[in-house]
Amino acid sequence: MIVAFSVTPLGVGEEVGEYVADAVRVVRESGLPNRTDAMFTTVEGPWDEVMDVVRRAVAAVEERAPRVSFILKGDIRPGVHDGITSKVETVERHLAEG
Repeated sequence: MIVAFSVTPLGVGEEVGEYVADAVRVVRESGLPNRTDAMFTTVEGPWDEVMDVVRRAVAAVEERAPRVSFILKGDIRPGVHDGITSKVETVERHLAEG
């Protein structure tokens, strides 16, 4: 499965990068394929592993923030591997074709 999620600490002011970094650190240390952009962190792997990483990432922010909001979007497609890369490559190929 692929999950894109965003975690936002609330009640800590406008600068939230250091809190978000705590969540991203958990994802990167998980060893699962992942990618972070300006809005979401995407992680790919088996259901239980991915959901555990998301839970731990949110918990890392929760340790330092009085309130946490998160958004989660998932894609379950059995038999697909490296979807984080292949889905983007497919779109880029279609764009190149015109």
